[in-house]
Amino acid sequence: MLGVSAGVRRAHVDTTTVVFSLTDREEIERYVASEQPYDCAGGFKAEALGIALLECIESQDPTALIGLPLIWLAGTLRGAGYHLP
Repeated sequence: MLGVSAGVRRAHVDTTTVVFSLTDREEIERYVASEQPYDCAGGFKAEALGIALLECIESQDPTALIGLPLIWLAGTLRGAGYHLP
């Protein structure tokens, strides 16, 4: 890959705000029983049934909610000289 920067370090913090809707205990219990989201940050899966528990998600990069902020990463890789995709 020509033009790729070597030894460059980048850091990034992505802030994502999740607002849960007001719900009752039974709805939460049904959700937990069906999804078993025990290994998820916040205890819900926004990419699955957990989205029904939310009022809104505010983020510049919604992929950051489930892990790596891919929009930022793609821009950073392009900036370092990588050709995407």
